[in-house]
Amino acid sequence: MPKLPVVPARKLIRVLKKAGFVHDRTEGSHYIFFREHDQRTVSVPVHKGRDLGKGLLMSILRDADISPDEFLKY
Repeated sequence: MPKLPVVPARKLIRVLKKAGFVHDRTEGSHYIFFREHDQRTVSVPVHKGRDLGKGLLMSILRDADISPDEFLKY
């Protein structure tokens, strides 16, 4: 498994959109994304000036059913 980089939330959001997720709603500083065909919901915290850590990124990718290899391809 490749090492995951520390990325800003906006970059992760672009990857989620390419994977078929759409912005469903915003709750506070968390953007909620939804993918219709498998009914998956993913929450991404968006804080200006702060990046997502490797552990949080891995957790979100696991929830979205996206492998680290797929993430790096996008």
